[in-house]
Amino acid sequence: MFGAFVHIVHPSLDSYLIAHSRPAADDVLRDLAEETRRALPDLVSMQITQDEGAFLTLLTQLTGARLAVEVGTFTGYSSLCIARGLAADGTLVACDISDEWTSIARRYWRRAGLEDRIDLRLGPAVETLRAMPQEESVDFAFVDADKTGYPAYYEELVKRLRPGGLIVLDNVLQGGRVVDEAEQGESVRAVRAVNATIAADERVGCAMLPLRDGVTVVRKR
Repeated sequence: MFGAFVHIVHPSLDSYLIAHSRPAADDVLRDLAEETRRALPDLVSMQITQDEGAFLTLLTQLTGARLAVEVGTFTGYSSLCIARGLAADGTLVACDISDEWTSIARRYWRRAGLEDRIDLRLGPAVETLRAMPQEESVDFAFVDADKTGYPAYYEELVKRLRPGGLIVLDNVLQGGRVVDEAEQGESVRAVRAVNATIAADERVGCAMLPLRDGVTVVRKR
């Protein structure tokens, strides 16, 4: 039943959703989205949408974040949205493995005047996270990287999240495949595992939202 990607919201509503989300995309975000489509057409689905970007900015602002972490930067759309929501003295630690993809991101960070707020760390994200201080200092985190790494990313982040801080995980529904027992791919199983871990984790409260391919918002108690 769920072998193909399931659209949670009918595609005809996309433009309506985007038109009613703020902050709206400016020229920097629009140009970045277009360059990503042109340069990496086979990977463009890895880029978040404008309404999800507005959601990230809003959540970052609500936490008053001074230290944010992003796992999976790609070409930089989500990092721009998070960085724009940071407190004036805030920093975003952006984790990725690709110099090619993040070279695009760096150009747009510079163009947006946010390059000094973003600390790009290239390498396996779990190693980057484990190298961070083991103290509850992270205000906000966004996870949108290889799905097999989600359980490890979540555990490393939740230990470093301050009480009241948020973790947002993208693609938690896997196109509907998480509820199809016939789907036993490694990525789907990893996302099922982290979804179950979060739902049972007494350290946090959480809500799974039908935003795009599913987004879970986690708040540390």
